[in-house]
Amino acid sequence: MTDATAFRRLLRDGDPVVGHWLSLGHPAVAEVCARDADFAVVDTEHAPTDLETVANVARAVESVGNAVLLARVADNDPVRIKRVLDTGVSGVLVPMVESAAEAREAVEAARYPPEGIRGIAGSRANDYGRDLAAQVGDGRTPAVIVQVETEAAVAEAGDIAAVEGVDALLVGPADLSGSLGVFGEYESDRFCEAVETVLDRAHETDTPVGTLATDDGEIRLWAEYGYDYQIVGTDAGYLASGTERAQRAYEDAMGRDSASPRRDDEDAIR
Repeated sequence: MTDATAFRRLLRDGDPVVGHWLSLGHPAVAEVCARDADFAVVDTEHAPTDLETVANVARAVESVGNAVLLARVADNDPVRIKRVLDTGVSGVLVPMVESAAEAREAVEAARYPPEGIRGIAGSRANDYGRDLAAQVGDGRTPAVIVQVETEAAVAEAGDIAAVEGVDALLVGPADLSGSLGVFGEYESDRFCEAVETVLDRAHETDTPVGTLATDDGEIRLWAEYGYDYQIVGTDAGYLASGTERAQRAYEDAMGRDSASPRRDDEDAIR
């Protein structure tokens, strides 16, 4: 496991921190995305990513640059948190946290006794047991970032941010806007007020707040909001936008309207 101490310091220093979202689960894709990043997040909530894949993505990220790899777990469950940390990732992103009590549960699940409840065993995170005693005893703790994604979480944002061991918050814009009844309306008053509340409350305890962008416009919008760090896109999104851009360029060069029938469509018409 890469030590999360430097990543915590980077978040707290106030300089722009940039990450990428990994949902495809392929080590080569992780290598490409993580090379010049500060961190990356491998998703196990909405992506079909198993633990073996997380471990292979961790190996890939460790092979390039200095990016820290976090894993987004499926829920705030101590067994899920323990198992992803054993793969060697440097921390967890925990979704749908709505109270300080739930935030404390996430922190405790990521820490060994006596500070937490994480089970002690040999794993990739401690060189398959060779460094187990050192890992348990030297105070190294994984990063814990919790997601604010509901109206209830916004109301409790200050208390959540103040929990010892919570390194940062991450606003989930899709879920939060959906919870507020304004899905995708990121410039609506209701959404803006909620985000401003989270930022204000979290900054009272110097807790960084970040979010996820899916295009250049959102990156600029989130910067205007005043977020402390951003995940600036997803691997699947990069692939989709790249293929669409190349196809449009080809069609422009060849003088073909992208809306016109393709050869197989024309054959079907005949």
